[in-house]
Amino acid sequence: MTVTIRPAVAGDAAALAAVAAATFPLACPPHTTEEAKAAFIATVLSKQRFAEYLADASRRLLIAEDEAGVAVGYTMVNLGDPADADVRGCLRIHPTAELSKCYVLPGHHGEGVASRLMAESLRAGAEAGAGGMWLGVNEENARAQRFYGKHGFERVGAKRFLVGDRYEDDWVMERALP
Repeated sequence: MTVTIRPAVAGDAAALAAVAAATFPLACPPHTTEEAKAAFIATVLSKQRFAEYLADASRRLLIAEDEAGVAVGYTMVNLGDPADADVRGCLRIHPTAELSKCYVLPGHHGEGVASRLMAESLRAGAEAGAGGMWLGVNEENARAQRFYGKHGFERVGAKRFLVGDRYEDDWVMERALP
């Protein structure tokens, strides 16, 4: 199957929200309630929120589409210093960019889509002037940690991440950009 990766545009908000709604729950730890997942999706990953993200000049969104033009994955890179003090305190490379989201639909795992999205996200961060990229990943998500490690990210610290009314513990991982 041929997958195309391109910069997302305003008309992609609904497709991005649909992929986000299908994939975000897969990255949550087992104890995350269905209500908490649904609330996060409704407030952070809705079509309206993606329209806002796409209009924000400090973000770069990439979309992966199959041969029929159906979205199968996406990434979002946030440019600039993080607001979170814990993250700021552990990052070693500045200026920086955050890989905020990196998701591929389960039916496309193992096809290289995530690696291609990662490569394009790293390129987007570098082209925007970042010297490094960081991300947060749940401490229980070993699969994602392995994927990020394979792409040069190293654990440099920890932060908290609110889902519903519960804070989760995330690793902060960072890598230099080419």
